[in-house]
Amino acid sequence: MKSFLINLLKFSLFLGVGLLILYFVYSNQNAAYQAECELNQVTAEDCSLIKKVISDFRSVNYFWIFLVLLSFTISNVSRAIRWNMLIRPLGYQPRFINSFFATVIGYFANLGFPRLGEVLRPATMAQYEKIPLEKLVGTVVVDRIIDVISILIVSGLAFLLAFDTIWDFLNEYADFDDKFGGLWNLALLGLGGLAAVGLAFYLLRKQIMATKIYAKIVDLARGFWQGIQTVRQLDRPWLFLFHSVNIWFMYFMMTYLCFFAFEPTAHLSAVAGLVVFVLGGWGVVIPSPGGMGTYHFLAQTGLMMYGVSGDDGFSWANIAFFSINLGCNVLIGLIALIALPIVNRNYNPTLPATDPA
Repeated sequence: MKSFLINLLKFSLFLGVGLLILYFVYSNQNAAYQAECELNQVTAEDCSLIKKVISDFRSVNYFWIFLVLLSFTISNVSRAIRWNMLIRPLGYQPRFINSFFATVIGYFANLGFPRLGEVLRPATMAQYEKIPLEKLVGTVVVDRIIDVISILIVSGLAFLLAFDTIWDFLNEYADFDDKFGGLWNLALLGLGGLAAVGLAFYLLRKQIMATKIYAKIVDLARGFWQGIQTVRQLDRPWLFLFHSVNIWFMYFMMTYLCFFAFEPTAHLSAVAGLVVFVLGGWGVVIPSPGGMGTYHFLAQTGLMMYGVSGDDGFSWANIAFFSINLGCNVLIGLIALIALPIVNRNYNPTLPATDPA
């Protein structure tokens, strides 16, 4: 009961943060929208940002939304194949359908509780493939490390290709002294905290190493490390690289194709798509349910760099966010939850002869 209440509190906190940011974005944009209506002598009754967003949803070309959802599904196919390539060196031969469904369940879980999917994905796979959870967690960590490297590379590419646009925007809107001064103080505080924890562990290391909890952590770490080491034992590293590139190319295509679904963004270039994709991607990384609020704010900021008005940018961010989350994460996630027990009803995975599981 205590664990449930803690998880409920965490969920409420993250959801509240996401909704607060979304409200902040909406409030600022609504104020600007009202000012524009007043300037154009539009009555308050005919000047509702919510009504505009609803109207914009109705005007969307859903052929392009279908292609967005197809791109997301293809990226998950590549992610499932790549994950299986990491698992096979452990001696297991997981089915693609299980790794695919476990992957989309992970995305579905992240909508409710940030980062829950990183636990639920390997837990689901462990249940149906009878693979030790700690080994699967190691492979998921490798998967995410590669994603971090990928988003850094893509971010660098976007910065190089759109340097002038980004720099002009920052010079116009950013206050570097205030921003970087606060970040520097935060970094110093974080380093001080890490140093204090490290010193405490060093002084109490003998007592800590004698506990059962420490022994359990060591056992988990060994299985975890074994999972990480699978990246060095890949049979076809070039195929692994192909799927890694394809995952992020499909992510980019989701943003770029969604431009064509909405008339105010249909004219934007692929470079603009890359910038908005990168900013929106970092918005999803920030822990709020599915990137709620943070995605809207950063994607809208990227669109502003390319001359899209704030109200149209807000509409586009909602179109992209809710189309992907409802059309893929929720719909396919629910299908996976229902289908997994059915497709595994008579499935008995083949375990390695030397595996104690």
